[in-house]
Amino acid sequence: MKISASYWMFEGGLEATLPVADAIGQAKDLGFDAIELCIGSQGVLTHETSQAECEQIVAKAKELGIEIASVASGESWGSSPSDDDPAVRAKIIAFTKQALQVTQWLGTDAYLFVPGAVDVFFLENSPVVPYDVCYERAKEAVAQLIPTAEQLGVTIGIENVWNKFLLSPLEMRDFIDSFGSKAVGSYFDAGNVLLTGYPDQWIRILGPRIVRVHVKDFKKSVGTAEGFVDMLDGDLDFEAVKAALVEVGYDGYVTAEMLPYQPGRPEKTAAAMKKIFK
Repeated sequence: MKISASYWMFEGGLEATLPVADAIGQAKDLGFDAIELCIGSQGVLTHETSQAECEQIVAKAKELGIEIASVASGESWGSSPSDDDPAVRAKIIAFTKQALQVTQWLGTDAYLFVPGAVDVFFLENSPVVPYDVCYERAKEAVAQLIPTAEQLGVTIGIENVWNKFLLSPLEMRDFIDSFGSKAVGSYFDAGNVLLTGYPDQWIRILGPRIVRVHVKDFKKSVGTAEGFVDMLDGDLDFEAVKAALVEVGYDGYVTAEMLPYQPGRPEKTAAAMKKIFK
């Protein structure tokens, strides 16, 4: 497995102000094999980033000897594919189609996508969408994206997140399989399931559907978002996660998604990732 760092982990990453070249350099200096870049409607990397700009990023990564593992986006939180407003739903579909093209230009083949949310816990006054309505809108959203993804050779990686949706590995598996397309897979986040399940069980059930992996640590006794802690400081059984990934034949990128930035956190994360996965 190759260890990767999320762009969001570095200072200025979540704010999308850190130049991509600087983030790539920091990841390389810390000993990561790869970096996951992050795209938004605003910032240094957006859906409107040109092919020429992407080629410059790819050239910089090659120059430094580091790979681009994948592309992630948090755009679906504020403009949800399950929103009650059809205009919002259309907006995120248009954004994502362009983001899939940017992903291909960046030379990688996996795009993290949140297909909807019953609830967004960190957005005040976020409306609650009925689960069945969210499910149908999420299916509609992914179905609209599949032709673009298939044409570009990019997989839509559905991530398990705290959206009160796709709450079990069986449901996630069946949701992915319902599309009958290799352009839809799982972007599995080990830390995100720790509160309600066992990451190794998710891995074995999702199996070959897993296209990328996120890792972070979590203290179950806290039980809220405050429970996310530095790697090896929580309850995640990294050995069980690693063993399950090996068992299902996963040998791709494992990206540390440690956010927000804190002084010393990138260095601590790099040391933990080398200890666990190298």
